[in-house]
Amino acid sequence: MGDDSRTNKTGAIGSYAAIGDSFTEGVGDPGPDGNFVGWADRLAVLLSDRRPEHDFRYANLAVRGRLLDQIVAEQVPRAVELAPDLVTFCAGGNDILRPGSDPDAAAERFEAAVVDLKAAVGTLVVTTGFDTRGTPVLGLLRGKIATYNLHVRAIADRHGCPVLDLWSLRSVQDRRAWDADRLHLSPEGHTRVALRAGQVLGLDVPADPDQAWPPLPARAPGEVRRDNIQWAREYLVPWIGRRLRGESSGDNVEAKRPDLLPLD
Repeated sequence: MGDDSRTNKTGAIGSYAAIGDSFTEGVGDPGPDGNFVGWADRLAVLLSDRRPEHDFRYANLAVRGRLLDQIVAEQVPRAVELAPDLVTFCAGGNDILRPGSDPDAAAERFEAAVVDLKAAVGTLVVTTGFDTRGTPVLGLLRGKIATYNLHVRAIADRHGCPVLDLWSLRSVQDRRAWDADRLHLSPEGHTRVALRAGQVLGLDVPADPDQAWPPLPARAPGEVRRDNIQWAREYLVPWIGRRLRGESSGDNVEAKRPDLLPLD
C-alpha cells in the first residue's frame, strides 16, 4: 500500500502547489476576500509556519467542476513548470460521479499524470475519495468510488507517493463536516482534512483530525425527511440539471493562485 505518512524534516518544504477540483479549491469554506479557503490553503499555512517569514511559496491551481482530463491538460503542466517541493494531486471525483464512468480507465489516465509529476516535483501526495456511506444519492456510487480508491492506492505504491486517505478519515462522516449542499466540505471539514494532510507529511499538527464531534440531539424521522426533500430541491435537482445541460460550476472560473507566491 502507498505510504500514508512520511517523516518531514522541519522546514524542508519551501514551496507547494495544489491541483484538483472544487475540493482542493476550497468550495464550502468561504474566505473574507470572496475566494474560498479550503484544506489546501490551510495546509499551506501549516507548512509556512515552519519556515522563516515570507520564505514559503504557494500556488493553488484547482478549479471547481474540473474533470480528470481537464486537470491533466490545464493544471499538471503548470505544476510541472513550477516544480515545487510539494504537489497534492486530487482528481477523478467528478468523473466517477458521472453516469457510465469507468474507474479503471480513469485510473490509467491518473497514473500517466503521476508519472509526469513525479519527474518534476519533490514530493507528490495523491488523494483518495471520501466514503459516501449514508449520503443520499452519492451512496449509490460507493462501489465505484472504492474501486477508484484502490487504483489510487496501487498507483501510490508503484510510484512511492504518500496517500491522503479521505476514505478512512472517520470524522468527515459527521454531517457537520459538510456544507449545506452535501457535496462540499464545511470549514470544519476542510480543517480536518488539512490536519490529516499535515500528518501524512510528518508534521506535528495542532489538533487531532479524527477528534470526536460533540454529541447531537436526536432527530425525528420526519425532520430528517423534510431536510432531505429540501436538500434535493435546493441542491440535487440543480446539480443534475447542470449535468444534463453539459454545464459546469467552473465555467469561466480561473485558478485563484496560479503562481508560486509568498503566503501572507
